[in-house]
Amino acid sequence: MPMWMNFLLRTIAWQNLLEKNGVINMILRFFHLPEQALINTPYAIILGMVYNFLPFMILPIYNVLSKIDKDVLFAARDLGANTIQTFSKIIFPLSIPGIISGITMVFVPSLTTFVISDLLGGSKILLIGNVIEQEFKQGSNWNVGSGLSLVLMIFIIASMAIIAKYDKDGEGTAF
Repeated sequence: MPMWMNFLLRTIAWQNLLEKNGVINMILRFFHLPEQALINTPYAIILGMVYNFLPFMILPIYNVLSKIDKDVLFAARDLGANTIQTFSKIIFPLSIPGIISGITMVFVPSLTTFVISDLLGGSKILLIGNVIEQEFKQGSNWNVGSGLSLVLMIFIIASMAIIAKYDKDGEGTAF
């Protein structure tokens, strides 16, 4: 519950920033610039999703990158590798477990979210989470909502199985 409330508060904060009489448009008015329609657009939803889910991608990658031994990077430099070669041959392959973990941590919540598109998109743009929520709440069609939830769950399990198939050691090195 505390994590969900934090998520909701961050989304409402973006709603306050982006609305017609919000902070951004007030600043534009102060500088005598034209107001922008920022809320209820696909860009607002993308902004909200990136803002809310970016930490779940950055933290696993940072965790993996912080464990890379500096001696490996110095050895690459000593052997004549430039910055691009060091990144492509050493840093990127060693960071793949963090990338896979980040994708996994962002994939499921971003598929099932409906709050961001409701608050920042004005319920004009539907995500799969919105469709499922509407079937339960507005349509009172629990059978269709449950079926869509089951299809979504099968899709998520299938994608996790594909990742597990190619990630035999659990290290993310198969990619």
